[in-house]
Amino acid sequence: MSSLPPFAAIVLAGGRAARLGGRPKPQLEVGDRTMLSSVLAALDGAVPRVVVGPPQPVPAGVLLVRESPPGGGPVPALAAGLAAAGDAEVVAVLAADLPFVTVDVVTALRERLTGDGVLVVDDTGRDQLLLGVWRTAVLRAATAGARPHAPLRGVLAPLAVRRYRPAVRAGVPAPWTDCDTPAELARARAAAAGRVPGRGQE
Repeated sequence: MSSLPPFAAIVLAGGRAARLGGRPKPQLEVGDRTMLSSVLAALDGAVPRVVVGPPQPVPAGVLLVRESPPGGGPVPALAAGLAAAGDAEVVAVLAADLPFVTVDVVTALRERLTGDGVLVVDDTGRDQLLLGVWRTAVLRAATAGARPHAPLRGVLAPLAVRRYRPAVRAGVPAPWTDCDTPAELARARAAAAGRVPGRGQE
């Protein structure tokens, strides 16, 4: 890891979580900590670590910023995070509802960064747009002037992106597991309760 360039990190922690009763989704617990805490732990070593979203608890040393306009979607949120990301040439961009993402997965993405960026592809072949590592300058250029509620997929489509499919051990939740619905949250909590301690994915 020491040979990899320094990196910043942006965690998108907005959204109303309407399907979860309107509660702040990043602050919901899976296992013994909030989903936001799990994502920030996977981004250990990033400087700075920036959380974009409404006011909410964040650890000391983590920056909390708000997109403009508030609730404007992932593209303005990403732009706000990039504005606070400092001068790191590389930035990891993750969603705040990935309770099973690990340092190993983030490191593997950093190791595979070529071109403009690299992102995780899930077991169905779908790009996980909010689980990737990028050239900071490229993302800043791509999001400059983007309109609120613009689709993130469209903003990223012109970029030279590498795909990475992490190996997932049997019985270990995949790092792209997110929690958008009560059923998904319940499944994640059940998986966390039965999970064998360890670093998980490689």
